[in-house]
Amino acid sequence: MKNLGQMMRQAQEMQERLAQMQANMAELQVTGTAGGGLVEVTVTGKTEAKRVHIDPSLLNGSEAGVLEDLLVAAFNDARGKVEVQMAERMSELTGGLPLPPGFKLPF
Repeated sequence: MKNLGQMMRQAQEMQERLAQMQANMAELQVTGTAGGGLVEVTVTGKTEAKRVHIDPSLLNGSEAGVLEDLLVAAFNDARGKVEVQMAERMSELTGGLPLPPGFKLPF
């Protein structure tokens, strides 16, 4: 039974570290870019958009379609960076143990 108590304590510690990591990820801000930096989108660790910067050269009416595509690309770039950061932090949290395929955290 001693091992069970130790396992329960470790699980509780892991849960506390996971909660702290989630709080840290919510404060994280990552910027994705597209079009060679003409469009930038900044998102939080929870992939909520916080800021968009558009180079003035793209603000001409005939470039609307390009601008839309670049906004999507920049957002996706930022989201990908958040996912990399999250994976790195989870690896640190789990001591490098791989998570089962398809396992997602509740972010």
